Amino acid sequence: MTSETNFIKELISDKHREKAFNKLLDMYQERLYWHIRKLVITHENANDVLQNTFIRVFKSLPKFQQKSSLHTWMYRIAYNESIRFIESNKKKQHNSLDTLNEGYVNTLISDEHFDGDEAQLKLQKTLSKLPEKQRYIFQMKYYDDLKFREMVDILGMKEGTIKTAYYNAVKYIEKDILNIELLEISEG
Repeated sequence: MTSETNFIKELISDKHREKAFNKLLDMYQERLYWHIRKLVITHENANDVLQNTFIRVFKSLPKFQQKSSLHTWMYRIAYNESIRFIESNKKKQHNSLDTLNEGYVNTLISDEHFDGDEAQLKLQKTLSKLPEKQRYIFQMKYYDDLKFREMVDILGMKEGTIKTAYYNAVKYIEKDILNIELLEISEG
């Protein structure tokens, strides 16, 4: 029996559940926070979604079928919670995609917890121009270093589709950042 299987048994056992769940929090809280943060942008929203994610994980553990790793399963829950949050906010705001993308960058710039440099800001501006799903795929691969196979389980998409979306995003980002730099040079 693997150590993950034993850990999962502890997570669903009445006797060890609290201690095991605290260990789970220690192991995954920061990684899931940053995964969520890239999707929902602000620190406050990421904390709210992270809390909802761990509540859902806690409640769903007895039903976890171990068809994927615990890590992948939790990323899927975090991703789904993030999408629920984003969709809920879109419905409340009734904004166009351009307005949402502009708001995405402005929110990031004004976020006191954003500590990125000019290059990261350029990357975020470029990412905001990508279609939502393509942006998420790029972020999962680039920032979270997830394997395409793991992203299949998280997103429920075919591996070829994910790879195509990722490599198209990379091409677009390279081209757009080069255009931004050329524009800055010509203005300077």
